[in-house]
Amino acid sequence: MSKSDFGLIGLAVMGQNLVLNVESRGFQVSVYNRTTSVTDQFIAANPDKNLVGAQSLEEFVQSLATPRKIQIMVKAGGPVDAVIESLIPLLDQDDIIIDGGNTLYTDTERREKYLSEKGFRFIGAGVSGGEEGALKGPSIMPGGPASTWAIMQPIFESISAKVDGVPCVTHIGEGGAGHFVKMVHNGIEYGDMQLICEAYNIFKAAGFSNEEQAAIFADWNAGDLESYLIEITANIFKQKDAETGKDIVDLIVDKAGQKGTGRWTVMGSVEQAVPFSTIAGSVEARILSSMRDQRKLASGILQGPDNWNFDLGSLSKEELVKKVRNALYSSKIVSYAQGLDLIAKVGKEKNWGLNLGAIARIWRGGCIIRARFLNHITEAYETDANLTNLMLAPFFTKVLNSGQQDWREVVALAATNGIPVPSFGGSLSYYDAYRAERVPANLLQAQRDFFGAHTYERIDKPEGEFFHTEDWPELID
Repeated sequence: MSKSDFGLIGLAVMGQNLVLNVESRGFQVSVYNRTTSVTDQFIAANPDKNLVGAQSLEEFVQSLATPRKIQIMVKAGGPVDAVIESLIPLLDQDDIIIDGGNTLYTDTERREKYLSEKGFRFIGAGVSGGEEGALKGPSIMPGGPASTWAIMQPIFESISAKVDGVPCVTHIGEGGAGHFVKMVHNGIEYGDMQLICEAYNIFKAAGFSNEEQAAIFADWNAGDLESYLIEITANIFKQKDAETGKDIVDLIVDKAGQKGTGRWTVMGSVEQAVPFSTIAGSVEARILSSMRDQRKLASGILQGPDNWNFDLGSLSKEELVKKVRNALYSSKIVSYAQGLDLIAKVGKEKNWGLNLGAIARIWRGGCIIRARFLNHITEAYETDANLTNLMLAPFFTKVLNSGQQDWREVVALAATNGIPVPSFGGSLSYYDAYRAERVPANLLQAQRDFFGAHTYERIDKPEGEFFHTEDWPELID
């Protein structure tokens, strides 16, 4: 029997679909799952596929051609380490282990160092696209040595999504670069989803039906806001519950789940001192949604304006739709600007040599945040590789300048009517702070010097000289 070209450990739905994707590209694939019945059922369900099911890890490793290419698709953290430890005694030098899960990039860096010292190769590869993407073509973000990427390139390029014939995969960079970029991708995903939800909440408060919202989002998906998330949102509003006949969106409990990647991204932004208001607001919104019992109690105690009766004022529904569309688009630009800023800063610190244009290019297909405007992001960084902020690229500057007044009115309207818009509002605050020639940090520095002698710079002295006021007025009891 011939040896397999590729092996995968972990046959949950993502793993199974990825195996079928690899096999469909002409590769023989070996599979192993700790619960052998899962392996047996998977092989039995696909009798016409070029698959090899292994009953033991030893059998699995021996079925693979060298250098072995083994992808792990198990829960992040301890389970990944456990699989790696089980594999080490069975592998030969230069065999390749790939972690395709949502792993914290610092864990990837630790594992690569550990395995390279033992003579093995390791790739941390972010895989985005969910179950459908795994089967039909995901966006893949592999990090690790360029020489290891060269070995995996034919397989990864063949199974990835394609946009205009270009594979949605590229070598991101050394070490944990792949998983870091995937982590920020997920943070941007959090922001995109929250922004859509804030638009929905405004429309709902204004009396729009689910049918009207389906039409709005479908129309938006035909223009500059075209994206996977906008498209599925339009379809969600059309879905009826088979049991009750009601709209399914109205029957779903308003408690959002999260698996940690959004929190990791926000924590990374704090560590790197990168403003992250849009995505931080989206993470906070999920946390607040989980506090449902507290919210239900508070709703009967804490007052809102006019008991939450939404007042459009002189606005027509059509005008509101236009303004919310511009607020969403502008906030989305800010979210990507913040995410790419974090990627650029960490990439520079770690000497990963990241190509932001190439990263945006592989997000155009397969992944959850795939969207038309990623083409403009790619073009922006191809035009200016040293672009300091996405908002300063001419295309996005024009969008922001033309949409900023509507954006303000939407945030003000939401505040006036007691509708929480943490990501719309946080994005606008970032935009205004970034464009401000002067911010009130001068007073903040005076406060710091007053209570802690932290010193300050002066506008009438050379930059880099620091001063302290010795005789701040004493406090009066």
